[in-house]
Amino acid sequence: MSTLRRMSYAGKKRKLDKTRQDRVYFDSYSDVTVHEEMIADYVRTNTYRTAILKNSELIRGKVVLDVGAGTGVLSIFCAQAGAKKVYAVEACSIAEQAVEIVKQNNVEDVVEVIRGTVETVELPEKVEVIVSEWMGYALLHESMLNSVLYARDRWLKAGGLILPSRAELYITPISDPVVEDRLYFWYTVKEQYGVDMSCMSNFARRCIKNSDIIVSNVAMEDVLSHPARFAELDLHSVTVEELRTVKGRFTCESFGSAAVNAFCVYFTVTFPCPEKPHSLVLSTSPFYPETHWKQAVLYLDSPVEVVQDTPFSGEVSMFPSEDSSRHICIHVDYTIGEQKEQSKTFSIPDWTAEPQP
Repeated sequence: MSTLRRMSYAGKKRKLDKTRQDRVYFDSYSDVTVHEEMIADYVRTNTYRTAILKNSELIRGKVVLDVGAGTGVLSIFCAQAGAKKVYAVEACSIAEQAVEIVKQNNVEDVVEVIRGTVETVELPEKVEVIVSEWMGYALLHESMLNSVLYARDRWLKAGGLILPSRAELYITPISDPVVEDRLYFWYTVKEQYGVDMSCMSNFARRCIKNSDIIVSNVAMEDVLSHPARFAELDLHSVTVEELRTVKGRFTCESFGSAAVNAFCVYFTVTFPCPEKPHSLVLSTSPFYPETHWKQAVLYLDSPVEVVQDTPFSGEVSMFPSEDSSRHICIHVDYTIGEQKEQSKTFSIPDWTAEPQP
C-alpha cells in the first residue's frame, strides 16, 4: 500500500508531530486515485487473491483480520476462501466505500468493516489469520508494517497465519542512460538555437542527482549485476524495535563495461502455501512485470566506469526520517572496484512541507 504526493512548490522541512503525520498519511488514502492505482496493479492484486485462495484450507472457518483494509478487496477474497469472520480495519474515510463494496458482493454477514486504526480498535475475539497489503515504496516507506506487527502481537492466536509472511530487500547497481541524456541536453542547445547553455549542466546535475529516492521503473537492460539481498524480515518474529534500522551488507560484480550512475533497491514478499516447499512470491524486481511500487532509484553524485567483474560492496541502512517517522531514509556506504568507500543518504521527497513565505 503506497502513495506519494509531490508538492508543486518549494517546501521547507519541519518535523511534524505524530498525530499530524498520521492524519496526513490517512488523508492520502481518502481519494479514489490511490485505490484505483492499487486495484489496477494486476501483479499486486492477483498475487494476493491467488495466495488467499491457495490457503483456503487454512482460512476456511477461521477468523481473519485485514489490517489497513482500504476498499476491502482482500477481506472479500478471504470471505470467498471460506472465512467464518473477517474484521476489515481501516482508518481513513475509504472505509465508507468498503462497507458499500462488501454489501454489493453479498458478504456483509462475514466481513465487518471497522473504522479506526488497528492500534485503537477493539475486536471481540482473537484471530487465526492476518492479511495485509502493507508494503510501501522501498518496502518500508509509510511504516505500515509497524501496525501489522502490533496486530500480530495483540490479536493473532499462537501458530496463526500471516499473509505475506516474509519480506526481502535487494540492491543492484544500474546505468540509467536517460539521466545522462538529460544532463547532456544542455550542450545541444547552442546547435539548435544559437544560445550556449552548457553552463546549465552542473545545475541540472545538482537538481537531478540529488538525495531524493526516485520512484521509477528501471529497465532490465540497465541493471549491471545480479541483485544482492541485504535484508530479510520474518513477519512472525521481527519486532518494531528491529524496524528502527534495517540494514545489511551486499556484494556483487558487474556484468560488463558501463557507467554506473545509480543503485536500485527493490523488494519481494513471500506468501506461504500448503503445498510445501512451494510458496508464492510477489516481486518488484526490474526483471519481473511492472508494479505500482516500481523501484527505488538512488543516484550517485558522479558516474563510475566499470568493466566486466568489477566488484561492488557496501552496506545499506534503512531508517525513519527525523522529520516524519512515516518517511523512509536509505543510507548507502559503497565501494566500487578500487575506489575509496563513499557514502550517501537518500530520502523520499517531503510532501508534508509547507510553502516558503
